[in-house]
Amino acid sequence: MAKKVLAIEDNTTNMVLISRIVEAEGLKLLQAEDGPGALELLSREVPDLILLDINIPGINGLDLARQIKADNRLAHIPLIATTANVLLGDRERCLEAGCDDYMPKPLDIRKLRELMRDYLSGTKQI
Repeated sequence: MAKKVLAIEDNTTNMVLISRIVEAEGLKLLQAEDGPGALELLSREVPDLILLDINIPGINGLDLARQIKADNRLAHIPLIATTANVLLGDRERCLEAGCDDYMPKPLDIRKLRELMRDYLSGTKQI
């Protein structure tokens, strides 16, 4: 059974890019375009990896990361921040909120594929 990746992303172009990357890796893509939609999906699905855009509607991505990591059912899931927030301190804020890794946008496809492989294979631990 294919591993599942949840992409929480409100930008259609970015979601298409992520879907191509995820599907090229032979993984199943779950999609949410805002915080409330992500929480609703997470109430019934437990993905193997989460890609989280920090600037999403409904619930701030940092707050959503905190909620996910506070939930014992979800806390073990690797959470990668995918964000255009690239100013000094943004990476640290993402990690402090509970994200396990940080990918600045525009996304480096090769680096994202490598990160996903490392987390999903257990090579990289949270």
